[in-house]
Formats: sequence, C-alpha cells, structure tokens
Amino acid sequence: MSSANPSVQRPLTGNMLWLAALVLAAANFMVVLDTTIANVSVPNIAGGLAVSSSQGTYVITSYAVAEAIIVPLTGWLAARFGTVRLFVGSMLLFGLFSMLCGLAGSLETLVLFRVLQGLAGGPLMPMSQTLLLQIFPKQKAGAAIGLWSMTTLVAPIMGPILGGTLCDQASWPWIFYINVPIALGCGLLGWNLLKRYQSQTAKLRIDVAGLALLMLWVASLQLMLDKGKELDWFGSPFIVGLAIAAVVGFAAFLIWELTEAQPIVDLRVFRHRGFWASVLTISLAFGSFFGATVLTPQWLQGYMGYTATQAGYATAMSGVLAVMVAPIAAKLSTRLDPRKLVFCGVMWLGCVTLYRSFSSTDMGFWQVALPLLFQGLGMPFFFVPLTGLALSSVEPAEVASAAGLMSFMRTLSGAFATSLVTTAWDDKANYNHAELAGMVDSGGDALRALSGGGLSDGAAWGTIEHALQTQSIMLSTNQIFWLAGLSFIVAACAIWLAPKPGRVADTSQAH
Repeated sequence: MSSANPSVQRPLTGNMLWLAALVLAAANFMVVLDTTIANVSVPNIAGGLAVSSSQGTYVITSYAVAEAIIVPLTGWLAARFGTVRLFVGSMLLFGLFSMLCGLAGSLETLVLFRVLQGLAGGPLMPMSQTLLLQIFPKQKAGAAIGLWSMTTLVAPIMGPILGGTLCDQASWPWIFYINVPIALGCGLLGWNLLKRYQSQTAKLRIDVAGLALLMLWVASLQLMLDKGKELDWFGSPFIVGLAIAAVVGFAAFLIWELTEAQPIVDLRVFRHRGFWASVLTISLAFGSFFGATVLTPQWLQGYMGYTATQAGYATAMSGVLAVMVAPIAAKLSTRLDPRKLVFCGVMWLGCVTLYRSFSSTDMGFWQVALPLLFQGLGMPFFFVPLTGLALSSVEPAEVASAAGLMSFMRTLSGAFATSLVTTAWDDKANYNHAELAGMVDSGGDALRALSGGGLSDGAAWGTIEHALQTQSIMLSTNQIFWLAGLSFIVAACAIWLAPKPGRVADTSQAH
C-alpha cells in the first residue's frame, strides 16, 4: 500500500497551487491538442511517407481508437498504481511515443507509435481532472473545473493552427516533437508537486476477457473501415474475416459484460433511458462534427490551394465563439431543461453544416471561415448540458462508469466517422467524375477553344480534366456536408427520447 492518502492531505495554496494547476492543465491541453493537430497535417504526412491522403487518416483514427479503449481501464490503473504515478507515468510515456512518432519512417511504424501514444494519453484527461479537484480547496472546485474545461475547449482550436504552422515552417514530425519537452517538464514537475496526493493502491483483478473482447471488436471494425476501400470491401477475404471478427466479438462482448460481476465496461448503465438517449445523441453529433472537421482541411489543401497554415486558421474558427459562449451555456444548463439546450445547439450545428453543403470552388477564405466561426455558437450548448443530462440519468454510484463509457463512445464515434467520411468522399468523387465526364465538352467546343489559344491537345485535355476533378471533389465535399447536416438533425431529435431530468448531476467525473 502507498503510505500517502489524499484524503488527509491539505489542498495546495499560493504559487504552489497555481504551478500544479498549470502542470495538470498543460497535460490535458496536450492530449486534447493531439486529437486535432494531425487533421491539417494529413496531406503533409501522406506526402512525406508516400501514401494516399485516405491512408494518412490512419494517423487520426489509430490514436482515437487507442485512447477510447484505454479510457475504461483508467479506474483500474489508478487503483493499481496510484493516481499520481499513473499521471506521471502516462506523461513520460506520451512524450516518448511522441518522439518516436516524429522519427517514424513509414506509415506502419507511425500508426504503431500513434496507437501507443493514444494508450499513454488516454488516462491523462480523467487523471488531470481528478488531481485538480484534489489540490484545489473545496470552495474553489468551480475554478478547478473551469480551468480544466477551458483547456479542453481551447486545445482543439489551437491544434489546427499549430499543426498547420509547424508543417509549413518546419516539417510534419514537429507536430509530435513539440510534445516531448512539455511531457518531460510536466512529468517531473508533477511528481515533485503532487506526490503527497498519491492514492492508496490495491491489487484488483481485471476483467481480462472483457478487455480482450473489447479490443477484438473495436480493432476489427476500425481496421475494416480503414482498409475496406483499399481492398475492395467484401471482395477481399481479409475484410470478410474482419467483419466476422467484429460481429462475433461484439456479440460475445455484450454477453460477457452483462453477466460479469466486475465488468471492464459497465453496460448496465444503458438501462437508464436518459443515459442511452444522451449517448446516442453525442455519438451521432460528435461523429458528424469530427468527420466534417477532418474533411475540411484535406479539401482546402488538396483542391482549394490553401497552405496547411491557412487551412488551420480556417478550421480553428469553429472554436473561437465556442470558448466565449461556454460560460453562458454552463449557467443556462442549471436553469433550463437541458434537452431544449441540446436540441437547439445540435440543430444549429446541423443548419450551419447544411449551409456549408452549398460551397463552391471560387469561395474566398472568409466565405469558408465565417460559417465555421458561427458554427461554434452551438458547440457549448451541445457538450455542456448533454454531459449533465447523461450523468443525472444514472445512479450516483454509477456516475464514474457512465462518464467513462460516454467518453469511450464519443471518441470511438469520431474515429469511425473519420474512416467513413474519407472513404465516402473518395467514392462520391469518383462517381461524380464519371457522371460529369459524359456531360463535359461533348461537342468539343472547349477543346477547340483551348487548342486555338495555343495549347496542345494533351495540355488542353489536361486543363479540362483538372477542372473536371476539381468540380467532382467540390460536389463530393458538399454531399458529405449534406449527410453530416442530416445526421446532426437526427441527433437533435434523438435527445427528446430522454426523460426530463429530475436532479442535477455532479459532472466532475466526466471527461
């Protein structure tokens, strides 16, 4: 057993308190940042490693899936090794795997190290929140949650900007190298400042079978979604095998977890209608949001002539108003029916995304960025009250399990949506190209005009083909935005499946 018990430790005060708070906030900021910093970097990574952009998105999905899988294990890891040891160990491992990501010379090794980076980073979000609440006096708990929430909101804004700038000014490995000094500094400072808060440890049994089944079906399904297009979907025995493994693994996982006394994922919380309705809403809405967010910089860099930095600034616009409106959303969520706030927030996201489905190739920067800026108004009214609604729907003893499960589903939906969006984007572009090809210059007028302007037949055909490809991608992008907008609207309606909450939940365990 560890000798220190946080329950008898006094909260920190003065400069020590704010230094420790800065360390914990920086840790949370870094992990959340890494979920978006690679979004604008995918074209650079794909070019540097000589793979397609759709394969480059494996860098995003591998990290998200690994992070999702480890979240349900956080409670067991904290009990086994202690909260402070887990936090510091995760920080140092995150820094190590970040460095290895930057050194990777092939897509396979980069994806491997991104998986390990995700596994190391997963516990840092809940642990940073838990330790913040321990080091702050009870009367300042609101300040602790506010600080943690602000880093969670600001990091996704900074990710695309920082990723784009580093790719343009240095090279893509620097989006990973930048984590190394932060992780090392936070790890060492964190141990010195927080070791007195080390929790008691115990040798608890772990649901090994449940963990193995969880990894089996999640990994099989994600790999199927990532590799399906490349291997011609169910024309490939490998994809068929992955599909069978995912279905059988998921069925076995459900049966095992519902009958296990100490399950790794407590699926029994789904018996609460308010909880499953909230999880359904957040899965649909976050998948739509994250899929569109991953697609935007690829479209801007690949077909609109944007640099990584310019694409980063445009993408980051969605978080600017979100940060400003978040305190208002938090206040209103304690006074109004949260279902109304969630419905309005998600419906707003849907309407803006539907508006974006009328984009064109001659749009300027602000025509791209302004809809994203105003989209941010809806984000806090989606995340903040939805978390409270979900956790108020379960028993007090189930809040920690419910929060972990909600985080798992949110992260997983983002990974799945990324694969589905990039695959559908390519497929629809190919279909649009084939449709447009039969309609373009059937009389040969454009070819003759270009040839008359001094271009050779080959150069003239190349010009026509470039215009054809650009329009095909634009149509495909709009079609994806249209589908994402409809998904938002379905998610907004799904929240009414939840009953009106009867109590206010303690959301301090949400992550």
